[in-house]
Amino acid sequence: MANVVVVGAQWGDEGKGKIVDWLSERADVIARFQGGHNAGHTLVIGGKVFKLSLLPSGIVRKGKLAVIGNGVVLDPWALFAEIATLAAQGVEVTTDNLVIAENAPLILPLHQDLDRLREEAAGKARIGTTGRGIGPAYEDKVGRRAIRVADLGDRATLEARLDRLLAHHDALRAGLGAPPVDRAGLAAALEAVAPRLLPHARPVWQILGEARRAGRRILFEGAQGALLDIDFGTYPYVTSSTTMAGMAATGTGMGPGAVGFVLGIVKAYTTRVGEGPFPTELDDADGARLGERGREFGTVTGRKRRCGWFDAVLVRQTCALSGVRGIALTKLDVLDGFGTLRICTGYEIDGRRLDHLPAAAAMQARVRPVYEEMEGWAESTRGARSWAELPAAAVKYVRRIEELIQCPVAMLSTSPERDDTILVTDPFAD
Repeated sequence: MANVVVVGAQWGDEGKGKIVDWLSERADVIARFQGGHNAGHTLVIGGKVFKLSLLPSGIVRKGKLAVIGNGVVLDPWALFAEIATLAAQGVEVTTDNLVIAENAPLILPLHQDLDRLREEAAGKARIGTTGRGIGPAYEDKVGRRAIRVADLGDRATLEARLDRLLAHHDALRAGLGAPPVDRAGLAAALEAVAPRLLPHARPVWQILGEARRAGRRILFEGAQGALLDIDFGTYPYVTSSTTMAGMAATGTGMGPGAVGFVLGIVKAYTTRVGEGPFPTELDDADGARLGERGREFGTVTGRKRRCGWFDAVLVRQTCALSGVRGIALTKLDVLDGFGTLRICTGYEIDGRRLDHLPAAAAMQARVRPVYEEMEGWAESTRGARSWAELPAAAVKYVRRIEELIQCPVAMLSTSPERDDTILVTDPFAD
């Protein structure tokens, strides 16, 4: 049986939570491998809604091991707030079902301060971060001054880490007109959270390696989307981690051979939160209709998502970059009732045709979509669980997407409910 990696193939918000939950029933271990609590996954199970930001989606299922890998930046206070919310919904999170990489870097209040201070100083040049300290935490990781989970277990090590960290941050804060960090207060906060966090800390690479050797199924869960990747996304309007499937290996401490079937999650149209280029964005009634019908508001931030037609150029590009072998196409039902649908099949810039999104920001901002029109359908697709239940025009739309992105549909989602899913290819059976 193959391990499965789930990644978003657009700008995030593709419906990964439902798909991961659907797959997690068949998995033994569900591992988050990048990002932080800037991610947002909404699960609807039996009419009950669970909203997760940091915890792996499989945490709501009994008998599964949830893993937060070393590629994740971890805000311990956000983690325990999320655990408390789940407890109120009847989901128990313990050291038996949640394991955290001992080498995962921490997000601290000073990281959130820096996020906010920089965005305020940038003015019109802001990049639209969630303000949750993700970027500054990754900067400190790369700068070799991060405080990691394991550091909380030794006071002398923690003091040395704080010295190095605050030497950097206090200088930055002074330049931005902010007072120095309250060192004593930060140290006390870390000391208080350590007894709750450390019992979950384990060598994740070892645990996952043992699980793999035992033949247990591992589901690797990514956050955000490929177009927010730090290298291949619409830079600088990106997140601060690698969102491609290859990060599943390095973000959990497993070798590349552990990555099996790569499933890309793709919405039947396109959305984006925050700043940055968006070639197929609609500022008209169709865009408003997509947003209203799709309930397009960010799970974490509540920000309204920008909406547009399906961009086959971008999805073909991201599928190639992540080695996607099949896609899960979500929110097909949102397109019900549109008389005409449009799919972006290419770009034009200065009269020249392009088959990919260029890396240069100036060119990204100037590309114009080339559309192909397709007939829509009046019938409802909501809740369909077989191809036979779909209108012929809807099937034609899905098949055309497969052709344009050069990747088959493995799963098709027709509502937020987990069982409203058409399975074409079982990723775990590869």
